[in-house]
Amino acid sequence: MQKKREITARPMTGWSRQSEQSAAGKKALFEYPRPGMVRENWQCLNGLWDYAFVQKEERPVTFEGKILVPFSPETHLSGVKKQLMPESYLWYEREIRFSQGIWESFLKGGRVLLHFGAVDQCCQVYVDGQKAGNHNGGYLPFSIDITDFIRKEGTGTGEETGGCTLGVRVRDVSDTSYHSVGKQTLKPGGMYYPATSGIWQTVWLEAVPKVFIKNISWEACYDESAVQLKAESPAGCREGRFFIKLYFQNSGYEDRVLPFGRNCRIPLPDFVSWSPENPWLYQVRLELYEGEEGAGAVLLDSVESYFAMRKCCLGTDGAGIRRIFLNNQPYMQVGVLDQGYWPESMYTPPSDEAMVYDIEAMKKLGFNMLRKHVKVEPERWYYHCDRLGMLVWQDMVNGGRKNKSFYVTYLATLFQLLGIKARDGHRILLSRQDKEGRMEYERELTKMVLMLKNHPSVVCIVPFNEGWGQFETERMTSLVRTLNKEILVDQASGWFDMGGGDFKSIHHYFFKLKLKKETNRALALTEYGGYARRIAGHCAHEKEYGYKTFRTQEALEEGYEKLMRETVLPAVKEGVSATVYTQLSDVEEEINGLLTYDREVLKMEPGLIRKWNSELRRAVENQNNYKDKGDKENE
Repeated sequence: MQKKREITARPMTGWSRQSEQSAAGKKALFEYPRPGMVRENWQCLNGLWDYAFVQKEERPVTFEGKILVPFSPETHLSGVKKQLMPESYLWYEREIRFSQGIWESFLKGGRVLLHFGAVDQCCQVYVDGQKAGNHNGGYLPFSIDITDFIRKEGTGTGEETGGCTLGVRVRDVSDTSYHSVGKQTLKPGGMYYPATSGIWQTVWLEAVPKVFIKNISWEACYDESAVQLKAESPAGCREGRFFIKLYFQNSGYEDRVLPFGRNCRIPLPDFVSWSPENPWLYQVRLELYEGEEGAGAVLLDSVESYFAMRKCCLGTDGAGIRRIFLNNQPYMQVGVLDQGYWPESMYTPPSDEAMVYDIEAMKKLGFNMLRKHVKVEPERWYYHCDRLGMLVWQDMVNGGRKNKSFYVTYLATLFQLLGIKARDGHRILLSRQDKEGRMEYERELTKMVLMLKNHPSVVCIVPFNEGWGQFETERMTSLVRTLNKEILVDQASGWFDMGGGDFKSIHHYFFKLKLKKETNRALALTEYGGYARRIAGHCAHEKEYGYKTFRTQEALEEGYEKLMRETVLPAVKEGVSATVYTQLSDVEEEINGLLTYDREVLKMEPGLIRKWNSELRRAVENQNNYKDKGDKENE
């Protein structure tokens, strides 16, 4: 297809248009960023920061202007619209005054934590010119204790609180190295998108005592009618006697007194199960005390949290087919590929309402699962999936050197057609020749799995997609299982299947679909469709990319019905236990979304999509006379 010029007037979602027309146009994403562990004493630092692009590591003498954090400088909403190149640095700086609550806590000997949702790709953090910490990796949250860098000035009353100057120096080499990049590239086109950089998730401060609850881990023991809790403090900060009080806020269970820092199993007779149809969350409060239980105990810390009772595993249904079971029942997962891009803000949702819209729009169409594709979202996105009832298959973000398309796309597709099993040991062909990159991948996979462990919506981890940066597949699968023994693993989505994990994972775009039943694993159609239709006035480019193009709504609907009737529904009846349609929305040149990039047009009649999603689920429900109660594979 001939390459055409880029359209200069990009589409924009309604959330951004409304924001730009209001006084809130210089504020963004001020909601609490970590709903699974909420403290009252926090301060959001999103907003206007000074910025400068420089060629050296040193702090710039002058700044170029203002950038709206947390939007990447390449985006419209940032106000900058400039690309950070691999040889350059991006400096952020902002003077802040601490909130009265944080300042008073600090004066009483508490700690002040500076949190970043994500900074792409590597950064150094400064407080009043002193280096306070650094972080590598563009997709995961990190925190820095800045207490020792704060000057004790101000009285702590009224407006007379202390402050400091925060600085962040960012470097992003994008896809010129081995780091995790997802679909970002400095040379975008087709199914690869423009690179973004810098701070792209919320920045915030939090006040905590010297001894505090750093982490909460929930584990549903579904078949034992219990939940396991472990609340932990930072290493090296515990001397004395401590205990936890657990308060149930929306159920009839009795409050509990529990030891701090140990695994505690809490019986939950007659609990309510979580499912997409009934996303019940147990709301709780944890209070940390020092001393012996009784009148003399001192309250140190308090956090709000939640958990759910949910079990997702493999089992054998009444027809002898290996399927996904949810809460010990066969459950068809009908999903859609969700890349999480926005025309005006790329990686960062333009608002909290925009995040919710995508989830609710797919749920209204009859989908019960989203496959989050090679991107990690802000934690609020997973919280919304938890509370709204949307299952999530989470991809690990791919990295390594640039993909060898002739091998991981064209030859791999041919191998699948011919039934040839490819190997994952070709490090050059699979772009994983850098030992540092492989080690970095393993560290980031570990952090991602642990970060998402508490979210009942997240039921499957996908370590590798279509061979992109794939290596040591079985070992990475074992790592995921070690970190979360209750999670399902789609070890190699698409091709380069190594025979492990919970699924034979199939991508279907070009050739006739061939299924071969598995003895131990379930079958999953983890990508299919990709049907494109251009909607004038709602595209970011003139160039088009998709797997099959239709010019009218009628033609698209006819093609979709034929695909569902002749290929997908028969596959589900034969044993496919999860499906993922490509995709939720258009992204840049790729116009194969159910929704346009700006989320303003649904390209097919909603009733048609709902009908076929219902047909897929009904096909599995008709085989509901299952034999067992879902034995977890390789448990």
